[in-house]
Order: sequence, then C-alpha cells, then structure tokens
Amino acid sequence: MNRFLLPLSIFIVVVGFLGVGLKLNPREIPSPLVGKAAPDFSQPHLADPEQVFAPADLKGKVWLLNFWASWCSGCKTEHPVLMELAKSGEVPIYGMDYKDQRDEALTWLRRWGNPYPVVGVDEAGRVGINYGVYGVPETYVIDKQGMIRYKQIGPLDSETVANKIIPLVKQLESQ
Repeated sequence: MNRFLLPLSIFIVVVGFLGVGLKLNPREIPSPLVGKAAPDFSQPHLADPEQVFAPADLKGKVWLLNFWASWCSGCKTEHPVLMELAKSGEVPIYGMDYKDQRDEALTWLRRWGNPYPVVGVDEAGRVGINYGVYGVPETYVIDKQGMIRYKQIGPLDSETVANKIIPLVKQLESQ
C-alpha cells in the first residue's frame, strides 16, 4: 500500500498544476517588462528610411507600440480595431514593422489603411527581442515617463480596447 502513495501523490500534484494551467489565458502571460522602462531603440521610418523613430521622442505622451507584419494573419484580424482606435483619437498608435520586407509592408498599409503616425522598421527583430515579443501582433501601452504599463499578446479586439486599453490610457493621462 505504501509503495503506491508516492506515485499517487505525484500524480495528484501534476493533475492539480495541469488543472490550474488550463484555466489561464495564454494572452495574459505576465511580462517582466511591465512596470519597467521601455527598451530604447532608434529605427528607420518605414515610409522614409532617412528619418528615425525613437521612444525618446514620445516622452511626456501616453502611446501604444504595436508590433506587426504584412505576413501576419493575426495582424490583419486586429487591423480594423487599430483603424477604429486611431480614428477615435483616444491614444496615438505607433507601429513597428517586424521582420518584414519594406515594399510588402508599404503595400499592406496602402491596401488596408494606416493607423500609425509613424512606423519603425525592425527588419532583424532586435527591437522585438528587447521588448520580449513572442510573435506578432503584440501591443504595449507606454506611459508619459516611458514605462511599459500593459502588454497585449496577440490581436487586439474591441472588447480589450474598451475594457483595458482605453481605461488604462485615461488613467495614465490624468497622472
């Protein structure tokens, strides 16, 4: 009887961890960067490679950084949500074209619309690595001091924007 207690105990513990894990939302993986300074970068603009996009230029503003690519199906899913958010003027959305071809990205934006005042180019994926990007799309809320306050893994939807992003942006803007 005693020889079965140890395997049974281990089995019960494993089943408990599995049960808890299955109830978690994979889009809410905690990021070690939330609450820390957004990694700095200096990347060329998608539309004009002679110009540079850097977070330092946005200090004093609350803004979103959206990693996307023309080859990304999830990006196409979230794009109408980004277009609506940009149209609302609630918060500026800056894009980071991730591991993409410049001409394909420009064609994609012309075809589907451009919600970004500026799009940086992360052709090698180094900025994405610094931000802990798992895969595109990913969106970050960055506060006036340049701190990451929220990370969305996967496509944004209207519910997430209305219930999480906009209330957080309003709170951060009032601080």
